[in-house]
Formats: sequence, structure tokens, C-alpha cells
Amino acid sequence: MSTTTSNGRDNRSTSELIRDLSDQSTRLIHEEMALARAEMTQKGAQAGFGIGLFGGAGILSLYALGALIAAGILLLSTAMKAWLAAVIVAGGLLIVAGTAGLVGKARLARAAPPVPEATIETTKQDVETVRSSLRKGRHEHV
Repeated sequence: MSTTTSNGRDNRSTSELIRDLSDQSTRLIHEEMALARAEMTQKGAQAGFGIGLFGGAGILSLYALGALIAAGILLLSTAMKAWLAAVIVAGGLLIVAGTAGLVGKARLARAAPPVPEATIETTKQDVETVRSSLRKGRHEHV
């Protein structure tokens, strides 16, 4: 409810302007929170689906890996005793597992926490818009 005169000045009282500022600030905060919720819900749904597929692939990979390990032990057992072939394959697997664990730990340390990036950016823009409007308003009344 803007009441402006022909010279472009607003005729509302200070209390009306403060009330409008409060109402608009509250509405802006609620809209930003809704945007953050929507963004995090979308990211969560995508992550959940991806985790499910990743888990299924992991289980199938474990079965395939077991079959390959058994084949490797059987192949080596043609050249040496079966127990020695099994120990050699197990040692190789431990080396691979240790390397993968260390690489995985390093990757997790570098991972950024999941945050609503778009919401943070629009909030920064909103704050900057309010600041520039306040600065502009101060200079017009001087």
C-alpha cells in the first residue's frame, strides 16, 4: 500500500514504514527457509536413490569378487599347494583393501558438507539489495 506524491516521495509514516519493513523481512525469511527446505529435500532424494543403487552394485560386486578370488586361488593351486595359494591371494587382497581405505579416508576429508548453496547465494543477494536500498535511501534524504 504505497502512497506516493507527484514528486516521488512516500507519504507513509515512519511507523508504517517500519511495520512494512518488518512484514517484508519476515516474508523474505520464510521464503528463503522454504527454498532451503525444497533444495535440501531434492538433494536428499537424489542422494537416497544414488545410495540405494550404489549399495546394490556393491553387493553384486562382492559376489563377483568372491568368484574371482576363488578362481585365482584355484589357478595358483595348480602350481603350488592350495593353502599357499590362498595365503598369497589373501595378502594381495589386504594390500588392495588397505590402499582403498586410505584413499577413501582422504576423499572423505576433502568432501564439503551438504549445504543449500543456491539459498545461501540468494540470501546474500537479498542482504546486498537491502543494504544498497538503505544506502540509496539515506543519500536521497540528505
